[in-house]
Amino acid sequence: MRIGIACTLKPDGPPPPGASDDWAEEFDSPATVEAVAAVLRSLGHDVRSLGDGRPFLEAVMADPPDLVFNFAEGQGVSRSREARVPAVCEMLGVPVTGSDPLALAVALDKDMTRRLVEAAGLTVPKGFTLAPPPGEYDGEYAEFPALLEAAGLTCPVIVKPALEGSSKGIRRTALVRTPEEFGPTVVALWQEYRQPALVEEFIVGDEVTVGIVGNDPPQPLGVMRVVPKESSAEFVYSLEVKRAWDGVVSYEAPAKLPRDVYAAVEADALAAFAALGCRDVARADFRVRDGVPYFLEINPLPGLNPDSGDLCYLAYRMGHTYADLIRLIFGAAATRCGLA
Repeated sequence: MRIGIACTLKPDGPPPPGASDDWAEEFDSPATVEAVAAVLRSLGHDVRSLGDGRPFLEAVMADPPDLVFNFAEGQGVSRSREARVPAVCEMLGVPVTGSDPLALAVALDKDMTRRLVEAAGLTVPKGFTLAPPPGEYDGEYAEFPALLEAAGLTCPVIVKPALEGSSKGIRRTALVRTPEEFGPTVVALWQEYRQPALVEEFIVGDEVTVGIVGNDPPQPLGVMRVVPKESSAEFVYSLEVKRAWDGVVSYEAPAKLPRDVYAAVEADALAAFAALGCRDVARADFRVRDGVPYFLEINPLPGLNPDSGDLCYLAYRMGHTYADLIRLIFGAAATRCGLA
């Protein structure tokens, strides 16, 4: 089979003027692309990289592959940026791995996702979104504490970009401990990320993630707990933690949770997968408090870096190799598309 890899590579040059230092956090290295390609070649396929954006569009129109293996994140702040590759493939009739454009667009919008999974019966933290005003904010933050009160929230709360993944914008400062900190934190996020801020109650509890692969029916890959090496009720699985994970956290899979809680987390992950209409692969994140899983987000386009992807960490600890994981994703898509 002729397989094209859709991917958004980290740029060689400096970031655009005014961009945050994590603006390319989601993008992949050539090493990740080659790791995926090597697995697919080992299965006997002819593999080439198609890139993202205009180069992808021109390549797939000039010489369409039999299947696109997609992990392109897309550039910019559009909430549809992860949906572009599957939308093009759908329009051109080219089979593609992973979820369809709608599922990818919804999953990148944390507020939309919260509404869908809550309607599906999942428990979500109390929360609301705050859109940036037209132009620059020039107030004195006096109105912000009342917004918390109106939403029924008290500190601590966590503030994060509503349209990002890979913990972009979720730093230590995202945890707001006092009403006085709230306004400056939201405004700083507006200014840096140019998008709405999602404000959620901070759930003190275990941080867990669930991998899901396959279709008809999808199967949990397992539940992984992120365990801070220095126990703290204020632990946030932030960008700083992910970048320096080896000295800060350990990954425990299968997670040492009570059996009924473990099963509840898996069931909620599968319910979220179904609610968004995901396909082939996803990773869902939760906080567990008093045995109750609180849904945080689902990523139908999880990172596949063999050395830093949470889904990869989980797969290894559940007894799979990197090649196993890529084969599972590819196999699910090939079967779904009638190519197996």
